[in-house]
Amino acid sequence: MTTIHKPALKLEPMVDVHLALEHGLSKAEYHNILEILGRTPTFTELGMYSVMWSEHCSYKNSIAELKKLPRSGNRLLVSAGEENAGLVDIGDGLAVAFKIESHNHPSAVEPYQGAATGVGGILRDIFSMGARPIAVLNSLRFGNLDDPKTRQLFKGVVKGIADYGNSFGVPTVAGEIYFEKCYGTNPLVNAMAIGIVEHGKVSKAIATGAGNSVMIVGSSTGRDGIHGATFASEELSEKSEAKRPAVQVGDPFTEKLLLEATLEAIATGHIVGIQDMGAAGITCSTTEMSAKGSFGMRINLNKVPLREAGMTAYEILLSESQERMLFIVAKGFEASIDNIFKKWDLHSEVIGTVEEGDEVEYLLDGKILARVPAESLVLGGGAPVYTPPAIEPKYISEVRNFNPNSIPIPKDYNSILLRLLSSPSIAGKRYAFEQYDSMVRTNNLDSVRRDAAVVRIKGTKKAIVASVDCNARFVYLNPRRGAAIAVAESARNVACTGAIPIALTNCLNFGNPNDPQIYWQFKEAIAGISEACRRLQTPVTGGNVSFYNESTLGAVYPTPVIGMLGLLEDVSKRIPTDAVGSGELVGCWSLHRGEVGGSHYQSEILGEIRGDAPQLDLEFEHRLQLLLIECANMGYLSSVHDVSEGGLAVAVSEMLFNAEEGIGYNLHNIDYDTRPDFELFGESQSMAVCTFSQHHLKDLSDLSERFQVPFRILGGTTNDSVIRIGSEIRLSRDQADSVFKTAIEKLL
Repeated sequence: MTTIHKPALKLEPMVDVHLALEHGLSKAEYHNILEILGRTPTFTELGMYSVMWSEHCSYKNSIAELKKLPRSGNRLLVSAGEENAGLVDIGDGLAVAFKIESHNHPSAVEPYQGAATGVGGILRDIFSMGARPIAVLNSLRFGNLDDPKTRQLFKGVVKGIADYGNSFGVPTVAGEIYFEKCYGTNPLVNAMAIGIVEHGKVSKAIATGAGNSVMIVGSSTGRDGIHGATFASEELSEKSEAKRPAVQVGDPFTEKLLLEATLEAIATGHIVGIQDMGAAGITCSTTEMSAKGSFGMRINLNKVPLREAGMTAYEILLSESQERMLFIVAKGFEASIDNIFKKWDLHSEVIGTVEEGDEVEYLLDGKILARVPAESLVLGGGAPVYTPPAIEPKYISEVRNFNPNSIPIPKDYNSILLRLLSSPSIAGKRYAFEQYDSMVRTNNLDSVRRDAAVVRIKGTKKAIVASVDCNARFVYLNPRRGAAIAVAESARNVACTGAIPIALTNCLNFGNPNDPQIYWQFKEAIAGISEACRRLQTPVTGGNVSFYNESTLGAVYPTPVIGMLGLLEDVSKRIPTDAVGSGELVGCWSLHRGEVGGSHYQSEILGEIRGDAPQLDLEFEHRLQLLLIECANMGYLSSVHDVSEGGLAVAVSEMLFNAEEGIGYNLHNIDYDTRPDFELFGESQSMAVCTFSQHHLKDLSDLSERFQVPFRILGGTTNDSVIRIGSEIRLSRDQADSVFKTAIEKLL
């Protein structure tokens, strides 16, 4: 790296290595800063480097592995990580912007605001690209619900998501919620957003053109969120409660105004570049946009609208106050942009100019308090890149030592099914979903109960299908295969609607990367995601890495959440999840059967997670998904549902809970290859259950044979509201439905 020699800044006290360490920088990183600047940094500059070189902003321990992911495809309009969100072509001059991010640490300390601002931040990533948000999804992990702390976190997070999304006016259309002890004091709160934009109206996060103006728009800047990025780059402890000021405070009504003003400003054609002001605030947006455009900036911090008196340059630059954006405006058009924001009753101030060169300079009260080469702070530029050591964890060999026959053969299968249906991770999430407005803007074609949401694009026959998925138990047992399963299941959820999976975003939640056993999990998960993406032809458009998800309980399960995007060219061909009538046949596609390692059945009976993740044949998985898509095109199926948590018995039961009244099952043709309980409750992969009319039996059999996917008839639907599965299960649909829908409310 070229050494920059400039006159020393003596307007603030100079700092030493001890202060650098207090800011979370290492000695080596501090000396690297000295080399970059050719002098000792000022206090403000030290703060800037500490946030930009934090794990949260720099990805310093993950970027080398992330580059191994497949990140190109025919539909991708921008490279992975190039912009605020991924951008995928869906034809007819339209593109989808989508991304998923975490807000785990803030939600652990202040669940309501942590979750709310997580939604707000991901929405800004979408509309900063010129896309109008059309949907939000979320993936949530909490501890056991018998813990009062978990109940408090769960309620606060759900309310935060609901209040922000509902007030902003975007539907929350799908998601997943799991409960495991390891997330007890370190919940995972991952939010995904999707938007639509016309090709010619996409904006970029870049600063170019010397003399162009730098404008800050939206809310005023306060002291909330300072060092939020560094807070998210360390383990949670008892001291974390004292860092409550590092949690931002959101205002969804202001964000709605910011959305409309931003899209109107982009439409003028006078906006050169835009970036959301999220982690590291003004520091991040100014340096990243400058580095990308190979220009500098001169910023007057006196021009930044403040909500608190006496704020220092350090505080202004590191504040993570919400609902703010940075614009680069073509010279001479500042007034027209200002008028737009005045109309929407929002701040709009010119705070600087784009300059020739590579440095960003910050002034307060006429004094230069920081002057840094922009590229030296950013990911892909001067930010450090590490490859920590990786060692297979000792627990792997211990948990793999598992004999499935240690599970006693059940005497009462009905009680097992009811027990699984009432397990919080499987049970209906009505408590959460009923707080979310899933139908605002009237594009969502399904309620949030289904595995994948179908959101139509008005004015076209198309629909976007989206799913979030990760079975962290499988990743814990086998990080590589478990992560591949997360990709496969998320894509399968999309394919079950009839849509083609086209791309994904991911949110990789792990423990401390400096622990070799944790980093081994991470590397293996990346390898598994890569394998699955390449075979299923679903490139990674970007996402988020969240390390340091550890607390006094230890590290959370490795949880690489996959946000899958699918395209349904003709929304009229979508396949429902729910059984739609009596007198139909019930069929099942599968390759492997009866695997119980890591299953909810095993956990409920033995109280532990052991064994290996289920087998996964990616070639077979791909054929199954192509078959499901072809079934939709041909109109052969009345409903379809993939088999996942709780196994076959839970999957067929779930298809009834929102079906027409009176429908039941008589699944008399259950041929067992292994133990009946393993086949009914095991969680083997690449399985799907469907209902269809008798006259499509030959069509489906022939099509399944053509795709080389084994297909068997299990039985049929009835009109007596009874669930019959083999000779083992005979249960009232109403009883099963009640247990499934009320379990979480009873625990709360």
